[in-house]
Amino acid sequence: MQNSRPYIISLLVLLLCTVAAWFLNISLGSVNIPFMEVLTVLFSSEAENSNWQYIIMEYRIPKALTSVLAGSGLAVSGMLMQTMFRNPLAGPYVLGLSSGASLGVALVLMGASLFGGLAGSVLFSSWGLVLASSLGSLLVLLAVMLASVRLKDTMAILIIGLMFASLSSAVVSVLAYFSPAAQLQQYVFWSYGSVGDLSWTELGVLSIFWTSGIAIALFSIKNLNSLLLGEQYARSLGMNIGHNRALLIISTSLLAGSITAFAGPIAFVGLAVPHLIRQVVPGNDHKILLPAVIFGGAILMLLCDIVAQLPGSEHTLPINAITSLIGAPVVIWLLVRKRKFIF
Repeated sequence: MQNSRPYIISLLVLLLCTVAAWFLNISLGSVNIPFMEVLTVLFSSEAENSNWQYIIMEYRIPKALTSVLAGSGLAVSGMLMQTMFRNPLAGPYVLGLSSGASLGVALVLMGASLFGGLAGSVLFSSWGLVLASSLGSLLVLLAVMLASVRLKDTMAILIIGLMFASLSSAVVSVLAYFSPAAQLQQYVFWSYGSVGDLSWTELGVLSIFWTSGIAIALFSIKNLNSLLLGEQYARSLGMNIGHNRALLIISTSLLAGSITAFAGPIAFVGLAVPHLIRQVVPGNDHKILLPAVIFGGAILMLLCDIVAQLPGSEHTLPINAITSLIGAPVVIWLLVRKRKFIF
């Protein structure tokens, strides 16, 4: 019990930081709302100002929940891929899921001439873009799954995922070259990523995918610990490598694919958070790392969203840029201070 105390303390600190970042995210924004009014809306009755009530319930809370789901989901999927490939540079999009999603959205936004009438109006809606992004990710997932069945080498799957990403990016580049400026601008704005555009219905659908992906990750904790010592060691323990690989790919696809579909491609979080957590949480046991990474991803995304909102200003910065601007210096500082890379 004594040995487990550092882990419990670390998780409690991360939990408290997540709660603090949550309340800070809801309290700050372009409209100045007193903190006590925020607490009133959250825990008791309606606020004195009906506009404040609407802003908190219909915009800030869904945005904060989206930040938590997106940050934690990308962080977990990044950890799964880093463990599966034993590659510290692997991230949630290493299988080409983000590129497939981008291709689906690009076909809708920049290939508008292919669609017309009712089909065009449906595809240009928010659900249409979600559907296009999901189908693009699904096609890439199916291709990677087929490859994983035929290939025994895990690194070959990594290379195939990168090739699908390159192929999808090439098609998007061709579409962008021939697209009018207005359509190209729509696609660029989508590629910035956003956590503030989801309705309660869309948030409910995203939470279903998130719960499913996290449940599979929890089920795979024992196998993840075995993979830390290599596939040969895992096989000697009786683990079915192909079955476990499929579970990890499906979990990553549910998390990263759904988040990209609803919030757009969000960089850096999935790659950096697992490394940040390994620097501050002792040990490599995924039973501890998994909840710690969930909290860490949520904290980083909530803080980045606060900065992106520019509290007190009407402007909003691209969340993609903020995640890298804030996260990268922190990772560099931790690595320099620790003078070693933990994996």
